[in-house]
Amino acid sequence: MTLRAIIAEDELPAQEELQYLIDTYSSIEVTDRFDDGLDVLKYFQEHTTDVLFLDINLPSLDGMMLAGSLAQFKHKPIIVFTTAYKEHAAKAFELEAFDYILKPYSEERVAAMLKKLESKNASVDMEERIEPTETPARLNVWKDEKIYVINLKEIAYAEADEKQTTVHTKDEVYTYPGSISTFEQQLPADAFFRCHRSYIVNTEKIHEILPWFHNTYLVKMKGLGEQIPVSRSKAKEFRQIMRL
Repeated sequence: MTLRAIIAEDELPAQEELQYLIDTYSSIEVTDRFDDGLDVLKYFQEHTTDVLFLDINLPSLDGMMLAGSLAQFKHKPIIVFTTAYKEHAAKAFELEAFDYILKPYSEERVAAMLKKLESKNASVDMEERIEPTETPARLNVWKDEKIYVINLKEIAYAEADEKQTTVHTKDEVYTYPGSISTFEQQLPADAFFRCHRSYIVNTEKIHEILPWFHNTYLVKMKGLGEQIPVSRSKAKEFRQIMRL
């Protein structure tokens, strides 16, 4: 299977040089290139890829923070760091980076890395490799232009907000930069329920269930006053889950 990759590099000449080396020494298909770390994070909210060639010195969100955020995703790319800084190598391998390539690029070094990358792909089923055995226990969310790592158990409910998702805990409100369907994929199905096309609730934090029109319900979460609707199409499944 041909590997797909994206390049995250803020300098156009370095982007083009790396693209040339990948095209010359491998069959890897580069599908996108980015020059901003936040744009890469948003990309991964809606897409997956096999390999991320990642510069450390990126605007908005540096490569190290970005790699740490992607580690929480259900589908994680292989990360190859590309940087002019030697001092980040130890941290890069703590983040389970596949390789750490220094600039200016050595053509021989990059060619060897690409060969090793494709050999690894040939011997391991890629879907098995990137599919986690269990859902991550933490999630990266945003508030006041900062990334916060929260435990999934803290989430009371989430609601759709156009292309973003608003995440409510008992004490805070955060933003997840992806659709509610993408957000749902990050959650364990045994604890969270899509009760409405615009809402997901943590069933362990449901405090009160109120019968509503047409055999549907409103639910209230522990410590919160909002009433969350259960849609008519989800009512039967909700009754089964809550043993009503």
